[in-house]
Amino acid sequence: MESGRQSNQQVRGASSPSVVVIGAGIAGLAAARALHDAAFQVVLLESRPRIGGRVYTDFSFGFPVDMGASWLHGVCNENPLAPLIGRLGLPLYRTSGDNSVLYDHDLESYALFDKDGQQVPQELVTKVGEAFESILEETEKVREENKEDMSILQAISIVLERRSDLRQEGLAHKVLQWYLCRMEGWFAADANTISLKSWDQEELLSGGHGLMVRGYCSVINTLAKGLDIRRGHRVTKVARLYNGVRVTVENGTTFVADAAVIAVPLGVLKANSIKFEPRLPEWKEAAIAELGIGTENKIALHFGKVFWPNVEFLGVVASTSYACSYFLNLHKATGHPVLVYMPAGQLAHDIEKMSDEAAANFAFMQLKQILPDASEPIQYIVSHWATDANSLGSYSYDTVGKPHDLYERLRIPIDNLFFAGEATSIRFPGTVHGAYSTGVMAAEDCRMRVSERFGELDLFQPAMGDESISVSVPLLISRM
Repeated sequence: MESGRQSNQQVRGASSPSVVVIGAGIAGLAAARALHDAAFQVVLLESRPRIGGRVYTDFSFGFPVDMGASWLHGVCNENPLAPLIGRLGLPLYRTSGDNSVLYDHDLESYALFDKDGQQVPQELVTKVGEAFESILEETEKVREENKEDMSILQAISIVLERRSDLRQEGLAHKVLQWYLCRMEGWFAADANTISLKSWDQEELLSGGHGLMVRGYCSVINTLAKGLDIRRGHRVTKVARLYNGVRVTVENGTTFVADAAVIAVPLGVLKANSIKFEPRLPEWKEAAIAELGIGTENKIALHFGKVFWPNVEFLGVVASTSYACSYFLNLHKATGHPVLVYMPAGQLAHDIEKMSDEAAANFAFMQLKQILPDASEPIQYIVSHWATDANSLGSYSYDTVGKPHDLYERLRIPIDNLFFAGEATSIRFPGTVHGAYSTGVMAAEDCRMRVSERFGELDLFQPAMGDESISVSVPLLISRM
């Protein structure tokens, strides 16, 4: 850190409005892109040495592996990202139909095993999956009967007390726990912390889930093209001035502009690592404090050869959801011999305390339990979303007893500060397209607010080159 060397950088030009965007994840990039295209002076400040945030395509195996977000949730033209992905000609591999939260993979694409390496018969997987669906439908009644919120886990146990026909014994109980473990993966949180009132309030787009076969990096790089991005610029303070903002970076450099877009992860806001002057209003601080941030990590194992069945998902069933696990088989979608172990919630936090080598070994031992002939991986990559100072979590979710409209409260602008990111999307929280759409929205709100002051509204183009809306390119989807 350079001490004593302070430089003040005016983003402002006399003739055109200016904005500082904080955070070069997909929301910050979308906002910066839209404002840049609307003739704003834009500087994008990013604390990491790379852009993309929680969207991160790693090339250390010699081919792309997404270690953060990797799916397009809702492969349809209504998805805000569809026009961009379509124009780039990026192939998607569809891993499921529309039955999303429950199975974000089709049931026939699973191979489940118990800890003794015995494969669970497919009929049982299907039967228990249907029972789990019925259990979740029954929790609706529990929700209606109770004014007070409770966890989804508590609601499930109430249902199972009432409905002996839905209870599972022996191996079927372990398969049920595995479904619960998959649900916890969807929310990146343990079922005893997920809100019964709000767990199903997000909007699910049609078209199922598409894995980005070549990784999300092209989307990130396309949005970033031609933008003034300052990497390694960790913001410590955002001050609202009489007619603008002053943003201070760790080394003392300040940036002055007409407005700022705050597009940092919820975990970073929770940690108060950015000081706001004056303080944010109480209702905004409460939204930051009360929204949940979950953790799901990835441990990618690269093998010399394929020794596993040709299914999308390998699962390990056990008597608790904590002891269950699952592997995404990238070979089926990409042709590369890679399995990605995906722990969530408390298990993810416990594994983050390990060294990378120990974590990779832990994942491999899970695999060896079900496939005794597994050969050692030749390479591995381990993510650390909860302990990485630039994310401090994976994505947001609804915690018990807190209202679903917290996402919207987090999004609402304060004067000339605009907020974006997956945790500000009431419609699509926890998703890449949710983050992207809030970036576009923050840019539009900012454009209107600042342009009013400049009194030149008609000078500016609509945010986001609107050709993206009229030109619809069909998505490239495969299914093996």
